[in-house]
Amino acid sequence: MEKIFRNILCIDLKSFFASVECVDRHLNPFLTPLVVANSHQGNGAITLAVTPYLKNLGIKGRTRLYEIPKNISYQIVNPRMKRYVEMSKKVVQIYLDFVSVEDLHIYSIDECFLDVTDYLSYYKMSVECLAQKILETIEKKTGLTATCGIGPNLFLAKVAMDTEAKKYKNGIAQWTYDDVPTKLWTITPLSKIWGIGSRMEKRLHNLGIFTLEDLAKKDPYYLKQKFGILGYELWDHANGIDDAVIKNFKQAKEKSLSHSQVLMRDYYGDEILLLIKEMLEVLCKRLRNAQVEATHIGFGLSYSKVIGGGFYHSTTLETSSDLASDFYPYCVTLFEEFYEDAPVRKIHISLGGLVKKQGIQLNLFESLEQKEKDEKMVQVVDALSEKFGKNSLLYATSLLSYSTIRSQNEKLGGHHE
Repeated sequence: MEKIFRNILCIDLKSFFASVECVDRHLNPFLTPLVVANSHQGNGAITLAVTPYLKNLGIKGRTRLYEIPKNISYQIVNPRMKRYVEMSKKVVQIYLDFVSVEDLHIYSIDECFLDVTDYLSYYKMSVECLAQKILETIEKKTGLTATCGIGPNLFLAKVAMDTEAKKYKNGIAQWTYDDVPTKLWTITPLSKIWGIGSRMEKRLHNLGIFTLEDLAKKDPYYLKQKFGILGYELWDHANGIDDAVIKNFKQAKEKSLSHSQVLMRDYYGDEILLLIKEMLEVLCKRLRNAQVEATHIGFGLSYSKVIGGGFYHSTTLETSSDLASDFYPYCVTLFEEFYEDAPVRKIHISLGGLVKKQGIQLNLFESLEQKEKDEKMVQVVDALSEKFGKNSLLYATSLLSYSTIRSQNEKLGGHHE
């Protein structure tokens, strides 16, 4: 993949929920021991956020109240999601005072990417000066503190923000491609890296991969065999490469198919992974019926009302596809990174950036023979499903008690008439 050279800012609002609560109470989050958690859940409640003051004492942002040492006193505040959304929108408006909507990607309620490449000459500022100006504006208008990573692409900007920005007084860290061997490759453990969760870390360890340098020097064809299309992304990221362009995200979202499933009981771990696979099969069948492919995937979970919250994140594929096997690794990666071992009651998946199917699409590393085999397999499955009904041919895993594909198919007309 060719390296791109943009000026990307990844900005994160520090301890967002807790900081909002401090701002509203005229408290300094760096001097105040405050946690945001549902006080009605007792000592086992999960903290949604803790102030920087508590983080400096070694308290993690997502922990259970009973895990906080008893010698530390703190104030518990119930979460107010409406207020956090309100403050998030206020910060987004600040970003839009500096860049157009096409150059802004809202990654989460407290984190955004800005492509400022085309604005530096207009503002007559260096990229670091512009980042500093934006952070100062956020603090002046909202009272919130932010950190910023700067990089030539989204991945390096994100990792610079995650791992280094908080170390500096101005909250800004800038990385270039030259920093890949000296900074990126030295980060441990692997799960500290954006896109590598604990499960992926274990799988990499089983292959003898313990550092990003190990990953960067692996044969990408080998990684494709082990992880599918996601193997290429792992290899690219280990080498500091990411060709995603924010301007393309808006176009990717404009045309999309989505599938949401509200669950009748609490689901956990591997049960959720099976449902993800089943939902992708349904969505990809819809893609093939429409003779289109998708270039963008969004995935999110909502926890039960007792816990509250959840997440939704999205990413862009290297090439368009209509195969569930190509999208599944991306969902697994997002799941491993953001899932908090909480009971899940809703799953949402969207496939966007729809393009007309033009034949088999390959990236640099893919095997045409294997791709053709995969294509023929789904054609046979689709044909049998059309002839004999959606429930006529299912994976063995669909017989598991927690599978929902049979009932979902029946709702969608799964019985053959």
